[in-house]
Amino acid sequence: MAQLPPFLARIFRAFRYRDFRLMWMGACASTIGTFVQQFAQSWLVYDLTKDPFYLGLDLFLGQLPIMMFSLFGGVFADRLDRRKMLLASQYIQMACAFLLAALFFTHLVKVWHILTLSFVVGLGQSFGGPAYSAILPTLVPTEDLANAIAMNSIQFNLARILGPTIGGIAYSTLGATWCFALNGVSYLAVIISLFMIHFKFVPPKTRVRVLTSMKEGIQFIRQRDGMSALVVLAFCTTLFGFSLNGFLPVFVQNVFHQGPKTYTLLLVCSGAGSICGALTVAAMEKLKGQGRITLLILISLGFVTVGFALSKWLPLSCLFIFLGGAAIMASASLMVSLAQLIATDEMRGRVMSVYNLAFRGGIPLGALALGRLIPIFGVSKALSGAGFMLVAIAAYFLLIKRQDSLTVGTKIVS
Repeated sequence: MAQLPPFLARIFRAFRYRDFRLMWMGACASTIGTFVQQFAQSWLVYDLTKDPFYLGLDLFLGQLPIMMFSLFGGVFADRLDRRKMLLASQYIQMACAFLLAALFFTHLVKVWHILTLSFVVGLGQSFGGPAYSAILPTLVPTEDLANAIAMNSIQFNLARILGPTIGGIAYSTLGATWCFALNGVSYLAVIISLFMIHFKFVPPKTRVRVLTSMKEGIQFIRQRDGMSALVVLAFCTTLFGFSLNGFLPVFVQNVFHQGPKTYTLLLVCSGAGSICGALTVAAMEKLKGQGRITLLILISLGFVTVGFALSKWLPLSCLFIFLGGAAIMASASLMVSLAQLIATDEMRGRVMSVYNLAFRGGIPLGALALGRLIPIFGVSKALSGAGFMLVAIAAYFLLIKRQDSLTVGTKIVS
């Protein structure tokens, strides 16, 4: 890091820490595998059913266990070995990937198999997610936490570029079976990294009941300035702003009348934009008005979503989805860094489980709603409506700040 130019050293400063580098590399390899599978899975679900509702249902079932069990996962992340929790989550997801590969290889796969396995993967993530969120801040000093979160977003979005590209090649040349098998193999990277990392947090022994611990976490959120509003904003953001990529197969086939190559192109553009958005956040030092900037970005995301929904010209759509990817990652990185800075290490698992529940809970509900609205109003009108709703909600938070400094939204936009 010392040999890098000062600007680059500031952007990548979280990589100075060995454990963070290991976690980052393992997570990146695993996430690439996830997007390889997601490419094949989304395309095949729509190809098998020709019904956008099943795309929404697949996304919904993948997120439903997170909505149901992540609060329990947060409690256990504060009282159990976080490494073991995360390892168990990886084993479950790896087994599901190999099982789906076997079903495709033997030509036995049905849509209900895919939907069921999506639910099981979500179940593993409901306990692994809070553990991962609680582990990440312990790998770097507090002053580099926002940078580490941005770098984590970059690995996710680097995978969004490489995953669909590899997925498209594997799907076209080798078939769907190999997409799922490659995802299964990718989990080995994060499993190996978890065995190499030195964990500092030792969970305290407690006899407090699980439900009591959960209530303590919720009470902590309600008492900390700005945290409740941040949770509400996270839910609304994903409810209206994060469903675009899930319905790209509908745009590709019904609007552009193209195939998997165009689908891959749009996913790559979205991923490239996301990396740019995360790099921008990573380059920031301590930023005044971080919440206000987040809300302005969300307003931009809403208008970009409307633009993509109404566009009939592929190059313009690529530009819109690039800008959308940048806005999604910049806003998500800023919001999660705010949440992590508010939480204490003893409460981090529970606080982040509630935040992640809100953040991720909006995705399946939005996907399920759009899956029903698209056949009625058309994909362009349905997605435009979601974009305008996001603009209205973000503008509402800004108006609260201007009108009443004592409201719950104040701490978010200050």
